[in-house]
Amino acid sequence: MADRKKTSSDIDIPIVPDGTHLPGDAESRLGRPGEFPFTRGVYPNMYRGRLWTMRQYAGFGTAFETNRRFKYLLEKGQTGLSVAFDLATQIGFDSDHPMALGEVGRTGVAIDSLQDMETLFDGIPLDKVSTSMTINSTAVILLAMYVVVGKKQGVPPEKLMGTVQNDILKEFIARGTYIFPPEPSMKIITDIFAYAGKHLPKFNSISISGYHIREAGATAVQEVAFTLANAIAYVKAALAVGLDIDNFAPRLSFFFAAHNDLFEEVAKFRAARRIWAKIVRERFGAKNEKSMLLRFHTQTGGSTLTAQQPENNIVRTTVQALAAVLGGTQSLHTNAFDEALALPTEKSAEIALRTQQILAFESGVTNSVDPLGGSYLVEYLTDQIEQKVLELMDRIDDLGGSVAAISEGFFKNEIARSAYDFQKKVESNEAVVVGVNHYRSDKTDVPAVLKVDPELEKKQAESLGTLRKERDGGAASASLKKLDETARKGDNIMYPILEAVENYATVGEISDRLRQLWGEYHEKN
Repeated sequence: MADRKKTSSDIDIPIVPDGTHLPGDAESRLGRPGEFPFTRGVYPNMYRGRLWTMRQYAGFGTAFETNRRFKYLLEKGQTGLSVAFDLATQIGFDSDHPMALGEVGRTGVAIDSLQDMETLFDGIPLDKVSTSMTINSTAVILLAMYVVVGKKQGVPPEKLMGTVQNDILKEFIARGTYIFPPEPSMKIITDIFAYAGKHLPKFNSISISGYHIREAGATAVQEVAFTLANAIAYVKAALAVGLDIDNFAPRLSFFFAAHNDLFEEVAKFRAARRIWAKIVRERFGAKNEKSMLLRFHTQTGGSTLTAQQPENNIVRTTVQALAAVLGGTQSLHTNAFDEALALPTEKSAEIALRTQQILAFESGVTNSVDPLGGSYLVEYLTDQIEQKVLELMDRIDDLGGSVAAISEGFFKNEIARSAYDFQKKVESNEAVVVGVNHYRSDKTDVPAVLKVDPELEKKQAESLGTLRKERDGGAASASLKKLDETARKGDNIMYPILEAVENYATVGEISDRLRQLWGEYHEKN
């Protein structure tokens, strides 16, 4: 592999021990990479030491089909897995439930029980591959399944690597796949924090997501402000149940979008790192520098993809991925060009992965620790974004924090206003979207798209019925009863859920037990 410390003309790019190339005055103002407040990156050597994880988001149909896609992507050079679950799994319904009708395997993989999870990771060594799971309301169940699958592979919990999204507040703000009211939902999150702190030292116990907030129509400033306000709420909830900031904060992670405005996106990531470092140290009194690191995953902007001239999306994704890399992301998903039309095909998923690999190995952007450090434009934008984010966070604090602001409808109103403003600019041609309102084409060529087997739902339901007949029903029922008792006492529900999934209790059965106790959340009109 080529030396990433030289240009293509064989010019050496020197590195000094502290990993900075800036003259003294700029260095004193901005700090060094890997040092507080981490504006220039969370690690001293950044990609000169280790590349970001190439973690393509995938999941559709059955666990068997998704397992094949995982293996395909790993063969093509992907370095981490990212699991998309179908809507029924996300909101705690089994595939044979009436509420799951028409949704099984459509937006992700259908997971009803440990049996599906075993199939999903069959032949994939969980001590060598890190896995991110985009799951929130049922995160505690899917995480328990992952732990049990690891044990069945001979991989103890302490060796498992990855992230569980587990970010319920953004579901109330922007995405809508919630089940329980906010208070018990927050209790589940702190239960996961407590379990992970003891048993999952290499696993991120939450991925606090701005991505879905941005996809709903938020600006870059709103994305950072709302995400960090949610992070503050999670930290407060963990501290309130007696957890130590320096025990759980090092395993907090974040998830942001990357959109088309290259330098604004780079500055957004720099500002987010700096703000979070200061909050954790100054507001919460953390002593461990690892607690102050804003480590984040990035996904290119799904909402920026167009059904018109879909090949243009390859260029959009490249610009967005470049912004993420120049902004110092720790892992990256690049969207496939056909995602405005359907789930990605193998070919479009491969092109998306190749986009990352070309940036990593051909562009030269990984040669320098912080390629844009000291840029007047980037530093100016970083300062401006930081100021505007802090102003918006002060407004949220005045409302009583994220949970209160959600109840007031503050987030939704702000996002709706921004989305409306942008749409007006598109419709008035003030904002150019190539192929949509400018440079349109009469051609209507549509690429071949992925189609989910229409018989999938029936097959998944039949498989689930067989499981219920063949499992030890008494053991499953006993473990569900234990879950009910634990939840009523206010103890950590992760432990009885581990037992329940080992006895092949289903996602729907576990969720229903908690529904009976806590009820369901319904948004106010």
